[in-house]
Amino acid sequence: MTRHILITGGAGQVGLELARLNWPEGVEPHFPDRTELDLASKDSITAFFATREWSAVINCAAYTAVDKAESEVGVAFLANAQGPAWLAEASRNAGIPILHVSTDYVFDGLGEGDYPEDAPVAPTSVYGASKLAGEIAVRAANPRSAIVRTAWVLSAHRGNFLKTMLRVGATNPEMRVVDDQQGCPTAAADLAAALQVMVLRHLDDADAPVGTYHFVNGGKTTWCGLARTIFDLSGAAGGPSANVTGITTADYPTPARRPANSALATGGLTRDYGITPRPWQEAVRDIVAELVGPAPKE
Repeated sequence: MTRHILITGGAGQVGLELARLNWPEGVEPHFPDRTELDLASKDSITAFFATREWSAVINCAAYTAVDKAESEVGVAFLANAQGPAWLAEASRNAGIPILHVSTDYVFDGLGEGDYPEDAPVAPTSVYGASKLAGEIAVRAANPRSAIVRTAWVLSAHRGNFLKTMLRVGATNPEMRVVDDQQGCPTAAADLAAALQVMVLRHLDDADAPVGTYHFVNGGKTTWCGLARTIFDLSGAAGGPSANVTGITTADYPTPARRPANSALATGGLTRDYGITPRPWQEAVRDIVAELVGPAPKE
């Protein structure tokens, strides 16, 4: 019997990487677009769940325009909180688990070290508050839920920091990048692989671990440090290169406040699912190689 997995946000970075994965025989992922499944409509969700017998849900859909959220509060909360609440309720009614992707923005970023999964939450932006509301709603609606927080997601798809650096660096030999915000760059491909491990476990084990987890690649850096690594790798492969100067957050004001520290501890996933993320440098190297080409071997 084929087991069907509903994956929302299929056009996003993580959703696209989930679609690229090899799935076991007998497991079929589905990536409905907004015309098929509108997460802003409870009726649409209810109707979609009636189309077949689902086995699990992975919710990657989100409103991620961090700065626009400051002025589009209702839109952000509908997408990041109310929609996930309806989705979790539908999954509970179907008796199936839901994995829900969240963010480091649920923290205020003022702590030191890597945030553990049970660290106190205190979002400082509308985006962060809406994502926290989504976490709370999903937990409340379905006891078989796993929240997976991530940060600094990068890939060869859609818009992200790495692609922006390569695009801007192609015409600007000098760049200024924030150097007082630290975090953990994360390959969407690696996050997708972790979500696959988790959901396959849930398909075979009704008592698979639930709760709150973090997935980011290993190690941490600043945006400036990440930019320099991107250009080092790109330049070595004959792609765009630029000289990067570090600046402060105050030098680059934005409508939404960014966490000064976005580093997340990933011990929970290692303990419960045997997942140990690889270093961020390796992940970034693979993405740059996909976009620009591999660096020559030494």
